[in-house]
Amino acid sequence: SIHLPGKEPTDLSLEKETIDLSSYSSFYCPMHCEGDKTYKKPGYCPVCGMDLVPLQATEEEEMASYHRLIRKFWIALGFTVPIFFIAMSEMIHDNPLYQILNQLTWNWIQLVLTIPVVFYATWMFFERAWSSIRTLNLNMFTLIGIGSGVAWLFSLIAMLIPSIFPNEFKTEFGNVFVYFEASTVILTLVLLGQLLEARAHNQTRGAIKALMQLVPAKATWLWNGKEVEIDIEEILPGYQLRVRPGEKIPVDGQISEGEAYIDESMITGEPLPIQKSTRDMVSAGTVNGNTSFVMEAQKVGADTLLAQIIEMVNEASRSKAPLQKIADRISKFFVPIVILISLLTFLIWLLFGPEPALVYGFVNAIAVLIIACPCALGLATPISVMVGVGRGASSGVLIKNATALEKFSKVDVLIVDKTGTLTRGKPSVEKVVLADDQFEEQILLRYAASLNQLSEHPLAKAIVDYAQAVNLDLAHPMEFETIPGKGVRGKIDDEWISVGNLALVTEQGLRLPDKIKDQSTREQDAGSTVSYVSHANDVIGYISITDAIKESSYSAIEELKEEGVRVVMLTGDNRRTAKAVADKLGLADFKAECLPEDKLTEIKALQDLGHTVAMAGDGINDAPALAQSDVGVAMGTGTDVAMESADITLVKGDLQGMTRARRLSKSVVKNIKQNLFFAFFYNTIGVPVAAGILYPLFGLLLSPMIAAL
Repeated sequence: SIHLPGKEPTDLSLEKETIDLSSYSSFYCPMHCEGDKTYKKPGYCPVCGMDLVPLQATEEEEMASYHRLIRKFWIALGFTVPIFFIAMSEMIHDNPLYQILNQLTWNWIQLVLTIPVVFYATWMFFERAWSSIRTLNLNMFTLIGIGSGVAWLFSLIAMLIPSIFPNEFKTEFGNVFVYFEASTVILTLVLLGQLLEARAHNQTRGAIKALMQLVPAKATWLWNGKEVEIDIEEILPGYQLRVRPGEKIPVDGQISEGEAYIDESMITGEPLPIQKSTRDMVSAGTVNGNTSFVMEAQKVGADTLLAQIIEMVNEASRSKAPLQKIADRISKFFVPIVILISLLTFLIWLLFGPEPALVYGFVNAIAVLIIACPCALGLATPISVMVGVGRGASSGVLIKNATALEKFSKVDVLIVDKTGTLTRGKPSVEKVVLADDQFEEQILLRYAASLNQLSEHPLAKAIVDYAQAVNLDLAHPMEFETIPGKGVRGKIDDEWISVGNLALVTEQGLRLPDKIKDQSTREQDAGSTVSYVSHANDVIGYISITDAIKESSYSAIEELKEEGVRVVMLTGDNRRTAKAVADKLGLADFKAECLPEDKLTEIKALQDLGHTVAMAGDGINDAPALAQSDVGVAMGTGTDVAMESADITLVKGDLQGMTRARRLSKSVVKNIKQNLFFAFFYNTIGVPVAAGILYPLFGLLLSPMIAAL
């Protein structure tokens, strides 16, 4: 159906077209490449050989890739099992197979059975191995390609030209030992590894898939008094939409009629439904309770909060943590060293090993190549990051990149803004106080609200909302200027008006009556914020604004202190108001009347002392400090500029998310270190064992097939 405003819905019969989805996506390497390094076509990474993953994977794309691997695996397994049994039958006394056909014939049968495995199911491994050698980007597939390829080629030459081999390579029947079963079993097991890895990637992307499934496919549009069902993609800003009980909200918007209890747990991590009424904002993907309401669509498609969350999670899951650099550096030298060890293994067995020394050297050299897989090193970090970022998104913690996730575990000082971070960020006007009878309360309020229309500071919004609530007719400022950390000034009705704090009054050289100064001081001591309003060069009164402290701030600060994090409040508000808030929250460290550059200076000073500093804020004036801090944390209820400058965004906008983020960071870093340790440990033990270090003491050798497993 196509819907146009003012037109009747028209049904069009459309024929479904089969599309090659891969041509509509970009691809990246989950192990080796940074998120911004993308490829136009599916395939494998030219550096590490890993399968490329779609940037914006559809369910159809992922399943098609997964099923392709499954199909190849079953083909490989189907041909490898008979090869394995033919080869292993030689261990049976009076081999029954030799009573049917002779050994040479069975060898030829093995060769024929290997062809589908080598040249179809696992041929991609040899392509990657050759590409790695040609470009000198040696990787896991270099080892697999050389190891299994040498075994297969050796066996083929043994079948075609057996006379060139010494007797120690020959059986009692005069045929050369072949290793078709070792080659195919190795390749099939590696293919199984790729299959398991693909499944792991699909599972780790589960959080992104779950977020994408939150958006409903259809919505109910109120059009000309009718309720019309439309596709989600057809919604435009301004559409009035009906949301019925139990339905998912289709787009971001504002309730225009009715009220509801909205379950926002899938976005904020908050388990309790939130009560919403007329003019309250609702987000796409959240779930309506047991009432019906009408909403006005405001942000649709990629502009919705949910779409931005999905994009941020996608970006973060493709980024690299600093710990990954260790693995990258080691992987660069790892494969050449393994190839060297493999050659040394062959030479040592050839010179010092028991007879048949050539056979021992050959088999153990292949075992070394096969067991040393750098894949575990390369995937140690990306898998953990992907899971951590997804887990964070499902609990209302949006992480921009892996570096922030890793750094956050080391944070020992947290700088917090007051308004919107510790407090609700929804201040309300408590009273309007006049200096004398020269101006009326409504005139002062009109001046302040008219000027603050162009500001997005929470205090400015409180003044504008209050003025609109009493039905004041606001003017449009002829000139306007924001003075960061102090206030605003501009022309209203050809008169210069200033609205701001005491710092603005001092800077502008405005006359402040003693009566106003004394009264405002008492307001500030009680925890209220005061905005002075001036006309020409005189302060004509002030507006007292209160902003309640968030209930979650109390417990969050206590938890952060218990974890050894020093919490410092830096605010642009006056000292008395700041002290009142700090005392209530039990904060010993705070600084008031801070300009944006003061916050920046404080953070730099702490960093110079060796501290790892996180900054939490929600306004434009916090953006420089958020960018300077080691980890910037933005409140999801704040401005877009703050969220753009931050590394982490707390969707719900309270510090409780800070403790969740820190615990998540610690868990991810711990998991990465565990992964790296076991990857190093496995290779440190595995390579010497494969080379035959246990043979002189215990007579133990490692079969290349066991190495592959």
